[in-house]
Amino acid sequence: MPVIWHPSANFGPRRDGLTPSLIVLHFTAMDSAQVALDRLCEPLAEVSAHYLIGGDGVVWHMIQEQDRAWHAGAGEWYAIDDINSRSIGIELDNCGDHPFSEPQMAALEKLLPEIMARWAIEPAGVIAHSDIAPERKYDPGGRFDWQRLARQGLAVWPTPVADLPADANQFRALARGVGFTADVPDTVLLNAVRLRFRPWGQGALCAEDMAVLAGLAKGNISTNGIDPAFDS
Repeated sequence: MPVIWHPSANFGPRRDGLTPSLIVLHFTAMDSAQVALDRLCEPLAEVSAHYLIGGDGVVWHMIQEQDRAWHAGAGEWYAIDDINSRSIGIELDNCGDHPFSEPQMAALEKLLPEIMARWAIEPAGVIAHSDIAPERKYDPGGRFDWQRLARQGLAVWPTPVADLPADANQFRALARGVGFTADVPDTVLLNAVRLRFRPWGQGALCAEDMAVLAGLAKGNISTNGIDPAFDS
């Protein structure tokens, strides 16, 4: 896997002695990887990430992992903020409107295990930008293949728990229990959960949405196989 060291000045020390426990995946939403790279390294932009992966599978390493990149912004996960001090940020060259390329996914699948091993990050710690900032962000979006990562133990995917009726209060409680603690309206929360686990879902909250979170809450998680009945 080609990795190009291309340093960015947009970083600082991790605060309060924190070390990475999360990996946050993003899409760039820019015209090209080069345009994204230039912006992530432009001091006036005040944004950065540890890595950028192009559609051709080229990986740029911009910030040392022990340092704090500026990729996550305001947000929280399990009611904990300062995600930048707790995470590694990976940008993927994509606008969210088309599938992520095979070379790009293959490069990500080589990079993730290395980072996870260095920092003892579990599959549940590989999350979406939209997970932590659901009212502001929707990347990496509904076209990103989380199931593919889960099959390799690089993320989690729920095996649903059936027979739960749709209930907004219970849905929010379940969502909080699996990390979605941002104080957002019900519709925003539902969209964030669906972006991650049911991107094909439409309409009002339904039993299938409940089943996803119930499966996660009960630890009914697949990392090496996906329930084919739910892959639709």
